[in-house]
Amino acid sequence: MNEILDQNHEGYTRELTRDFFKSVYAYMVLALAVSGGIAYYVGSSQDIFSSYFRNADGSISMFFYIVLFSPLVLSLIIQSAYRRLSLPMLTLLYIAYSVLMGLMLSVVFLAYSPQAIAITFFASAGAFGGMAVLGYTTQTDLTKFGSLLYMAFFGMFIAMIVNWFVGSGMLDFIISIAGVFIFTGLTAYWMQKLKNTAEDSMLQGVERQKLALMGGMMLYILFINLFLSLLRLIGGRD
Repeated sequence: MNEILDQNHEGYTRELTRDFFKSVYAYMVLALAVSGGIAYYVGSSQDIFSSYFRNADGSISMFFYIVLFSPLVLSLIIQSAYRRLSLPMLTLLYIAYSVLMGLMLSVVFLAYSPQAIAITFFASAGAFGGMAVLGYTTQTDLTKFGSLLYMAFFGMFIAMIVNWFVGSGMLDFIISIAGVFIFTGLTAYWMQKLKNTAEDSMLQGVERQKLALMGGMMLYILFINLFLSLLRLIGGRD
């Protein structure tokens, strides 16, 4: 009898986990589709890009700087307030975040060739997928590993700010290399974390959907940053 109950519970947990990850990946793909479509539309033409981000005299408009920094601000708001927000409002903010990211990423289509972007996208997808599987299947606790990676990410972020003013090609290369290792490692860490969340049968209803959205958002952010790190390494500017 106990064996039957255990089997039923295991089957129920597998079903919960499968449904949770379907939602996670649906949210991730939604953000990638929105961001990718907008980035391509705005960045595929100098005229369209200029209409959004340049003043009449050719200088960079204030809107460009708003778009540059607003995704970070909005992501912090979403992550800090998602428990208090309704699911529709959270979804709306998530889509707004994806739109802003698409506008910000439009510069990629001006700086790199479509071939380089496509090759880097598939390389990023392969690396991301491999680390996602590793994080899901490994029995090793990645909590301490994740903490170290976040410390490394903070150091990399400071280095990026410094290089904004310095403009060192070598420092940019080092930052890109570090980014590849950090974001692939964090992918494994977050997949394990999401798996543990998915297997928690106490999480139900709206709370579970909110966590699926937050998981999709985190995987989306990791994928985009991995893509950008690889693009700086292997893309080659136009």
